[in-house]
Amino acid sequence: MSRRLIMMRHGQTTYNAGRRMQGQLDTQLSDAGLAQAHAAAEWVKGMGIVKIVSSDLSRASTTAEIVGEKLGLDVELDPRLRETHLGDWQGMTHEEVDGAYVGARAAWRHDPAWTPPGGESRLDVAERARPVVDKLLQWDGWDDAAVLLVAHGGTISALTSNLLDLEHAQYPLLKSLDNTNTSQLFARPRMGGDGSWNDVQWYLEAWNQGAC
Repeated sequence: MSRRLIMMRHGQTTYNAGRRMQGQLDTQLSDAGLAQAHAAAEWVKGMGIVKIVSSDLSRASTTAEIVGEKLGLDVELDPRLRETHLGDWQGMTHEEVDGAYVGARAAWRHDPAWTPPGGESRLDVAERARPVVDKLLQWDGWDDAAVLLVAHGGTISALTSNLLDLEHAQYPLLKSLDNTNTSQLFARPRMGGDGSWNDVQWYLEAWNQGAC
């Protein structure tokens, strides 16, 4: 018995296209992002998805609603799936951050415990998002099926690393996730455990896969 987890990044926004830091700013999908969401909905049709849970930020929830309409599923919103809060960086372009905080973005990319000024680290993000998955594991409707989480690149990367029990130094091994691409994992009760979904082993099935 196994349970598949598909985590999809939202479609492109104008902030993505302009290399601007979004964090928890509530930005909207661009026309390109809407097209990506529709293509992603077609791509996941045969994956056996039985539930969709999304970040409540508009770029994620709109992506999730487009997929949900195609699959005939409602979308549950959970703010714990929001993107990393980037503090003082939110709204700044990459170039502006690099000019004002020399070397800081490199430190942020390579150290999951590093926190942007006024923001949160990837470890913080993983800690707030992990309980969403742990609670879902107690849902009997997940047996031999897939649950789709629609969220954000930073959140999905942090949560994937956390589920796989990666060492903190290994978090940067996962490259950036493209818009509407996915992290795909599956879980089984841990060998030698009590056979319940309270103690599972996660396996990475695919990274950065999608329709686009």
